[in-house]
Amino acid sequence: MSELLLIDDDQELCELLSSWLSQEGFQVRACHDGASARQALADAAPAAVVLDVMLPDGSGLELLKQLRNDHPDLPVVMLSARGEPLDRILGLELGADDYLAKPCDPRELTARLRAVLRRSHPVASSTQLELGDLTFSPMRGVVSVDEKELTLTVSESRLLEALMRQPGEPLDKQELAQLALGRKLTLYDRSLDMHVSNLRKKIGPHADGRPRIVALRSRGYYYAL
Repeated sequence: MSELLLIDDDQELCELLSSWLSQEGFQVRACHDGASARQALADAAPAAVVLDVMLPDGSGLELLKQLRNDHPDLPVVMLSARGEPLDRILGLELGADDYLAKPCDPRELTARLRAVLRRSHPVASSTQLELGDLTFSPMRGVVSVDEKELTLTVSESRLLEALMRQPGEPLDKQELAQLALGRKLTLYDRSLDMHVSNLRKKIGPHADGRPRIVALRSRGYYYAL
């Protein structure tokens, strides 16, 4: 049974989602503000977090920053009642693995959670990927660039693995979304682009300044050798 930390100040929504998710096999702990959420995280790290953007004692985005510093590979799904594109972009830029607008369908939230949890527990493999000065361990979610280690989020890890396994070969966005996010992209969905942007910032360009990950307009991406 996967332990889930649900952080939202809407207690009725928490009760609804907790009831549904419990029936789906999750063990849910609900917190209604940032302070209690930080304490819960200090007590024991859950398998995944569902985090609202708006909290009574601060911004959920600020809490996400702290989460990424303390638990870089912990799967996080953001919720927002406003559903503003800026909220979505900021959440993904700060390292959220997925994002849903409220009110959300509990079935869709369940599907998103299962997808990020599957991606956070890849099939065991001893394979270490190496391209030039970049070495990546899919099992650890750790990439080494010029001998400097960096920790990736679940989505970034899956994205980099997909690109490194087919270097120089373009992968279209829908194919990458299935591999990295575990779902298809919807209309105007820029989730994949934001994860690529975050990954690019972390791993940087090649030593000669060329980008490691190249975009093909309206098509997809590939890892440049």
